[in-house]
Amino acid sequence: MTVESSERIEGVRLALRLAQPEDAAYIHGLRMDPAYNRHLSAVTGTVEDQANWLRRYKDREAAGEEYYYVIERLDTGQPCGLVRLYDIEDDQFTWGSWILDHNKTPKAALESAVLIYVQGFEQLGMKKSVFDVRADNDRTLAFHTRFGAIETGRNSQDVFFKYSRDQFQSDKDGHMSVLREAQTAR
Repeated sequence: MTVESSERIEGVRLALRLAQPEDAAYIHGLRMDPAYNRHLSAVTGTVEDQANWLRRYKDREAAGEEYYYVIERLDTGQPCGLVRLYDIEDDQFTWGSWILDHNKTPKAALESAVLIYVQGFEQLGMKKSVFDVRADNDRTLAFHTRFGAIETGRNSQDVFFKYSRDQFQSDKDGHMSVLREAQTAR
């Protein structure tokens, strides 16, 4: 795993790189695609609106308030998803806006989650992550439960979780082993 800075975090098959206004068409396309946006907040507007949002976001990024990443394949450099780290305060952060498209690598969910936790826990020094998942998003709920996140509550729309830096440090070698095995099994 290579961490150059918050700008780029490389794993076994994937990298997270900070989103740029030039990524607006890709981001807008994913956010508008019913195959990928079912469990996300609704998005309206045009590609240009998305580019303008990204320009404003860059100020929040510069202030260390939020990081929006394009997930890329290391073998081709092709984008295959998005993930965002936000609500950074005190000793915790939230992550979400997580989309993996049809170009994803095997174990992309595991790897992109590990990479976002590397950013939050190891780069930013946070102690815990708190996040929510739509209650009807069975696959993502199952993923987070397998990953070791602890459910802290729920309402009619969302299930709330927390995941600690200590748990991540305990689990990280096992996750990396799974990713390396998947890489050699190709």
